[in-house]
Amino acid sequence: MSDAIESGEHAAPRTVVVIGGGQAAGWVVKTLRKEGFAGRLVMIADETHLPYERPPLSKAVLAGEADIETVRIAKPDEFAALDIEAWQPDCASAIDRAAHTVTTRSGRTVKYDKLVIATGGAARKLPASVAKSAHVTYLRTLDEAMALGERLRRSERVLVVGGGWIGLEVAATARKLGVAATVIEGAPRLCARSLPNEVSDFLLELHRANGVDVRLNAALVSLDDNADGGVRATFADGSTLDADFAVAGIGLAPHTALAEAAGIAVQDGIVVDEFGQSSDADVFACGDVANHPNAWLKRRVRLESWANAQNQAIAAAKAVLGVKEAYAEIPWFWSDQYDVNLQILGDLPPGVAPVLRGNLAEKRATLFFVEDGHLRGVIAINSARDLKLARKWMNQGRAVDVAALVDTSKALA
Repeated sequence: MSDAIESGEHAAPRTVVVIGGGQAAGWVVKTLRKEGFAGRLVMIADETHLPYERPPLSKAVLAGEADIETVRIAKPDEFAALDIEAWQPDCASAIDRAAHTVTTRSGRTVKYDKLVIATGGAARKLPASVAKSAHVTYLRTLDEAMALGERLRRSERVLVVGGGWIGLEVAATARKLGVAATVIEGAPRLCARSLPNEVSDFLLELHRANGVDVRLNAALVSLDDNADGGVRATFADGSTLDADFAVAGIGLAPHTALAEAAGIAVQDGIVVDEFGQSSDADVFACGDVANHPNAWLKRRVRLESWANAQNQAIAAAKAVLGVKEAYAEIPWFWSDQYDVNLQILGDLPPGVAPVLRGNLAEKRATLFFVEDGHLRGVIAINSARDLKLARKWMNQGRAVDVAALVDTSKALA
């Protein structure tokens, strides 16, 4: 075990318990062992699969091009070498902070020195008053993605409820499989919470060009079973729409109930510091479930992204062992739809008009958000190189010349 661990302000933990079995949990257990932790390591997870990455679920897994073997965090033999007690499938049902114990649904109890909560979240469900049909599905787990992919391949028409990232990726995959897709969104534009108007319009045109029937400002009243075995959507204006089944992608509800019941501070996620430590010094949290102070955004945020699940988990695992390296990365997110790779880096400050390099109509463009002469955020559409360069400048705190950003006759570098 490293000197940093031994010489930490506290003795090294003997038992670390990790609740959760997703990407964040996978990186916690991998990092603990890599950093030299040789004690007892227990991972409690409700899925039977070893930790895996979620981004491919709405893309390659759904399309039938990938499976559990291609999305794992670690191969079974590598995972076995980590010497982890994987309590699967099981579910943590209570945390007793005074006794330092976790109890599971199956009745097992384990005593911890340090606890890491990496419970992620669940797909947000439509209200029961709306979703009255048996043909409404959600996408969050590998098994759900596999089942949804099989269902798509034997369907003719799918209804996607929600014009956010998951909904749009599902629609794009459906079209790839030759399935007719309708996307209904209650807001006046797609991905309204995370994108400026120009990019929402770009995505709308992209999906319509690929044959998706996108309906904005769509006030969904109910989803009912159809006489022919499918689903019928009814809208506030009285119109209806039939499909073989519906997929709802309306956001994520973080799994915070366990922490809340234990008296740990929760506010849109488990409240942690820059090291992943919660209001209880022996309890840490990371990934989709954690709300952390982000140095770049200069505010607290709960991020649902691949990069955050991995890198915040690494920082939290090190902090568990007394190695304090603040998690202070610039938020980064990406989405693949049809022939478009879209990446978002940093902050998109409201009221700041983006500086455009390239041409959205040609599906190759970069939007730079400049504030006080410095880059605050970037949206890159099929321009990963621009984003890589922007990340370097943002990390350096380098001033940028707006005229140079838009001049495509000169290389950005």
